[in-house]
Amino acid sequence: MKRIIFATKNAGKIKEINAILSDMGVSVISMKEAGICADAEENGCTYEENALIKARAAAALTQDIVLADDSGLEIDYLNGEPGIYSARYLGEDTPYSVKNAELVRRLEGVPDEQRTARFVCAIAAVMPDGKEITVRAAIEGRIGYEEKGSGGFGYDPIFYVPKLHKTTAELTEAEKNEVSHRGKALRLMKEELKKYECIDC
Repeated sequence: MKRIIFATKNAGKIKEINAILSDMGVSVISMKEAGICADAEENGCTYEENALIKARAAAALTQDIVLADDSGLEIDYLNGEPGIYSARYLGEDTPYSVKNAELVRRLEGVPDEQRTARFVCAIAAVMPDGKEITVRAAIEGRIGYEEKGSGGFGYDPIFYVPKLHKTTAELTEAEKNEVSHRGKALRLMKEELKKYECIDC
């Protein structure tokens, strides 16, 4: 296993993934870096299904291991919204500052104990032999009353982690990799990849 292709165009995500998988002695590159162009319609009903859709589309064009993820924010008071539609909530091109403001507005007057939420991440792997693996992880927290922090992206500024007394946008890169839904899912996938590599050991 010399390299892994991750089905994303997000350079920040590639950096995060490489940091977590660094001890495997493998480089993770984006589809663009691999010279692959694979658009896939994320029409699955779960995070796992959407991740597999993206991974399969790229895997059809390479003999490398391909990973893809799908993630979302689930707010209990809003019956799990926006969930798998997190990226498309209020429209894909709508700035997250607008999306965050709308979610905070919808929770106006809701007390702390009812503002519970979680970030969920599923990662799918498609191997050169066709084997498919999925893992899922989450980070629990609650929705804040305003945006705080300049780090991260997306819904990070309104996602407050009580045990850290910070939003995920206020965490350092190292802190976020340790506790985030994607960081946890990547570590689970790392263990699965190690098992795969050792099948013929």
